[in-house]
Amino acid sequence: MPHPTRMSAADTALLVIDVQEKLMPKIPDAAAIVRNIAFLVDAARLLQMPVLATEQYPKGLGPTVPELARRLPERPDKVAFSCCAVPSVVGTLHREARPKVVLCGIEAHVCVLQTALDLLAEDFRVYLAVDAVGSRYRVDQDVALRRLEKAGAVLTTSECVAFECVGGAGHPAFKGISALIQERMKSL
Repeated sequence: MPHPTRMSAADTALLVIDVQEKLMPKIPDAAAIVRNIAFLVDAARLLQMPVLATEQYPKGLGPTVPELARRLPERPDKVAFSCCAVPSVVGTLHREARPKVVLCGIEAHVCVLQTALDLLAEDFRVYLAVDAVGSRYRVDQDVALRRLEKAGAVLTTSECVAFECVGGAGHPAFKGISALIQERMKSL
C-alpha cells in the first residue's frame, strides 16, 4: 500500500493560482516560475489530471501571462484571496474525486497560503510545488512555506510531482513526461 502522501495521476489535481501580467515583473525568478508552472500544466494534461486556474482581480492585475493563458482557457476571476471562494474550484475537486491538490502560482504568502489553508481545512491533502510558487519578497515566501508545512502541506518540486504521478516507466504517459523533462532541461 502506498504512503498516504504519495500522489498519483488518479487522485491528484493541479491548481494554478493568479500568475498574472502585472504581478510577475515584481516576482524574483519569474521566468523560472512560469516555466515550471507550464511544465506542471503540460505534465498534468498528459496524465489526464484535472487542471484548474484562477485570476485575482484581473481588471487591476491583468490577465494570466500569455505562456500560461494559452494552456489554461478557463480562469475564473476572484476578489477573495483564497481560490476556495470560487465554487467551481472545490466543486471540481469533489466531483473529480481528487483528494490531493498540487498548488503553484503567486503570491505564496497571500493567495497560495490562504487557498492551501482552506483546502487543508476541508480535508484535502495539499502539495506545494516550491519551484513554481513565488512572492515579491523572499522572506514572505519562506515564512509562508514554513507555515504551510507546519499546517500539514507537503513541500515538493515540479519534477517530483510529474515523476510521482507517472509512477514508473511502464505508464502510458511516461515517454511524453520524459520528453517534457528533456525540453525543460534545455531552458536551464
